[in-house]
Amino acid sequence: MSRAYSTDRARTLLLFLGLVAALVATAVLALSVGRYGFSVGDILGFLASRANLTAPDPARDDLLRNILVEIRLPRILAAAVIGAALSVAGAAYQSVFRNPLASPGLLGALGGASFGAALALILGLSWVAVQGFAFAGGIGAVALGVVVAGLFGEASTITLILGGMISGAFFTAALSILKYAADPYDQLPAIVYWLMGSLASISLTQILWTAPLMLAGMAALALLGRPLDALAMGEDEARGLGVPVAALRYGAIAAATFISALSVSLSGMIGWIGLFAPHFARLMVGPGNARLLPASALVGAIFLIAADTLARSCTRTEIPIGIITELLGIPAFILVLRRARKGWM
Repeated sequence: MSRAYSTDRARTLLLFLGLVAALVATAVLALSVGRYGFSVGDILGFLASRANLTAPDPARDDLLRNILVEIRLPRILAAAVIGAALSVAGAAYQSVFRNPLASPGLLGALGGASFGAALALILGLSWVAVQGFAFAGGIGAVALGVVVAGLFGEASTITLILGGMISGAFFTAALSILKYAADPYDQLPAIVYWLMGSLASISLTQILWTAPLMLAGMAALALLGRPLDALAMGEDEARGLGVPVAALRYGAIAAATFISALSVSLSGMIGWIGLFAPHFARLMVGPGNARLLPASALVGAIFLIAADTLARSCTRTEIPIGIITELLGIPAFILVLRRARKGWM
């Protein structure tokens, strides 16, 4: 048994090292691909000149700094953090609700965030305010879903899902009202574009402010990995093992909602990652959340960086990234389901 355990740990370590290597390779490729293409040698030469290891070429270095550092690097960092956050949130929701179809939008977070962003756009507020309204809307929608679930007594998995459906339907209807009332020549196109998702407007400053918060939320969920495994066996079994079921459920929902709302407030609506990436990671490392949550983060980061690279480079004008994630996520999810058709846990 000890030998089998050691072999399993070695295999898991190799898988994680492979995912990290794939993430680095994807990020380097994303830096080099675009309307102005650069080789890996160009990127390494720029880094060497910035570190004073080689003589700088002022004209060349200014071009590389403008494109790589000011334009592409913030998008790559944003894609990595947002993809990881949405994937970890999806994996956490699937564990808490013991539902393979659970995703960050299950409790209405996406509908609430969309309503908040649309309201800010109609009010003519700044882009920072749009993000703040989207974050508040996502948190408020989940809070409303929890309150509705509490109206039926002690909130259970089923009542929380029903409460989330009611909250999501309410904010979706409210969003429709805002779209109907919006100026069709100015405000409505802005709302529709936001709903399709984009990383084009994210600055490095925003990433430096929000990334630590999202990483803290993901770390909190990772620390809850083993208790979530116990919860996946059933509430009675979890209580028998000494797990505080209610506190664990609400804590995991709060952390997953927090990072989901932050992600959506930065990038708009980006679908399928929170549903597809955890299943893909589960096929590689198994259902244990201590391994599944970090693996989901790496898979989601890789997927969203690749999707954003396609969104900004495959046509003359940038394609909203939400369209790319849906086009790529649907066939990928079908392939995953074929592999996992005998059971997801």
